[in-house]
Amino acid sequence: MSQSPELLRRLLRSKDRMDGAPYEEWPVRRLAEVSAVSVAHFAREFKKAFGMPPHRYLLTRRIERATALLRDTDLPVTEIALETGWRSIGTFGRVFNDITGMTPGECRERAHEMPHGRKAVPECLMRAAERPDLNIAVSEKRRLKADGKLETQSS
Repeated sequence: MSQSPELLRRLLRSKDRMDGAPYEEWPVRRLAEVSAVSVAHFAREFKKAFGMPPHRYLLTRRIERATALLRDTDLPVTEIALETGWRSIGTFGRVFNDITGMTPGECRERAHEMPHGRKAVPECLMRAAERPDLNIAVSEKRRLKADGKLETQSS
């Protein structure tokens, strides 16, 4: 059964809030309040509407933003981590590596090695092209990588 347009509008409201402030804390309870639905209903319907749970969606946005800042600025990695919503620099580095297959420093190096023709490409297209693959949970990616069943992007 498909979702009602009213429910989709409510879910989009929470998605837009995460997009506008990915550095903020977004527990499911807060997102459900923004959408004016129950917590259990919100989590289930968000995944149904957008193909991933809200936490994974937020991780995607945070990693996208961090990647753009690493590529386009000279901000220190610590500052980028804090600006994109991470409370622990170690967690940021580990999760960034788990998702992208490279450390934040390696990401910055790779971006600086590439030709600068990218400046002509709109930011929205760059983000879409570099969107992290979070079709599975980060912990599952980590387990598959340790078992040698998952190739990293840097390979």
